[in-house]
Amino acid sequence: MLGSVRELARTLLSFAETRARIAATELEEQVARLAEILVWAAAALFFAGIAVVFAAILIVLLFWDSNRVLAAGLLAAIFLGIAAASALVARARLRERPKLLAATLAELKQDAERIAGP
Repeated sequence: MLGSVRELARTLLSFAETRARIAATELEEQVARLAEILVWAAAALFFAGIAVVFAAILIVLLFWDSNRVLAAGLLAAIFLGIAAASALVARARLRERPKLLAATLAELKQDAERIAGP
């Protein structure tokens, strides 16, 4: 009797260890993915910002003699629209991200179904 209890405890401990390793791996993957995304996003934002500033300066200089205030105002409106659209896309992407520890939770559900039996 005592031997079967020990064997059951070892099996349960083995299940828990496997699931903990899966969870740890998933967390590591999510952190690495997030870090990579942040680096690329920062680079994109930096260079896009530089390009936008130079383009805005060029447009204002082109219209300096005729409608510089109108050109600056239109550029500001366009930039505001792009910022709003970008914020909406970012919010949508955050909602679409994969659920944290989804594989671990699926494995635990399968374990529970196996233990419950057919």
